[in-house]
Amino acid sequence: MNKSTIVVGGGIAGMTVAGELSQLGVEVTLVEQEQITGGHAAGWDRLFPTRRPAEEVISFLREQTDSRVNTFSGRSVTEILHHESMFTATLSDGTILRGESLVLATGYDLFDASRKEEYGYGIYDNVITSAELEGWFKNHQPVRTKNGRIPSRVAFIHCVGSRDEKVGNLYCSKVCCITGVKQAIEVKEALPSCDVYSFYMDLRMFDRNFEELYFEAQKNYGITFIRGRLSECSENADHTLVVKTEDTLTGKPMKMIVDLVVLLVGFVPRSQNTQMFSKLKLITGNDGFLQPEDEHNGDNLTRIPGLFITGAVKGPVTIANAVADARATALQVYSFLHSNR
Repeated sequence: MNKSTIVVGGGIAGMTVAGELSQLGVEVTLVEQEQITGGHAAGWDRLFPTRRPAEEVISFLREQTDSRVNTFSGRSVTEILHHESMFTATLSDGTILRGESLVLATGYDLFDASRKEEYGYGIYDNVITSAELEGWFKNHQPVRTKNGRIPSRVAFIHCVGSRDEKVGNLYCSKVCCITGVKQAIEVKEALPSCDVYSFYMDLRMFDRNFEELYFEAQKNYGITFIRGRLSECSENADHTLVVKTEDTLTGKPMKMIVDLVVLLVGFVPRSQNTQMFSKLKLITGNDGFLQPEDEHNGDNLTRIPGLFITGAVKGPVTIANAVADARATALQVYSFLHSNR
């Protein structure tokens, strides 16, 4: 008999695990609440550190799933039950799916920048998020202020919603620093005469070619990196913005007038996952992301046999790491389905 699995979440990790399992002969059903698969990456223009078009990665994964995977898009999972070695998933339209295993790849949300009122998001027109800026790039929109002015100064603010005790997020979101470097370069390319500043706590260039891109931003593009956390952003009568911070390397306070502020928002656990995880009695860590059964030897396993977790549902992760994690998950699912149970 053909073995079957349900994959909940059609982002990078979900598409990868679904495609890998289908190639191994497993009958896979993929559920994605948005109308298209791809997750957050579907709204991205170019990927760090090489600035490869995001669509290339997504198209490859869609080719692996579109012809072999039964996909339910535009529908969310409202309930998951586990009984007698079978999983039942009820969708928002009443559809009921069954599988011998189930993979949770429900990903993450972006931090709500309006929670940091002192930064002015949602208050001042020219304070935007990194996701919004990326949307401009993807849609080929020019980098302009709200009233259409070409900015002469742009400030990037790192760690918005991450490593911040006040909002309850002590963890690093891993991708914000390199995203800020990539986007700063792209702003400079679009506006060569614009002065671009990056305010950071400390730069975490942990992966291959990240450090090189950081040096390129300084050497080839003249982007200024200032070690200091934003304390307040206010607006002038002409809608320019006053950024107040402290240069923590010199210990001196700073005040700068800029035309546009970009907040590099981090990852947070998906609020929609809470009830689902609670009913399944899954364990979350102090950060709110799912806690695996064994962080070293069972990073994709849960307390329920046949229920697996992959990707950013466990915490912040890069696309490359999400793909690798999902492929590892697929092998674990396949082994489970073909073991003597």
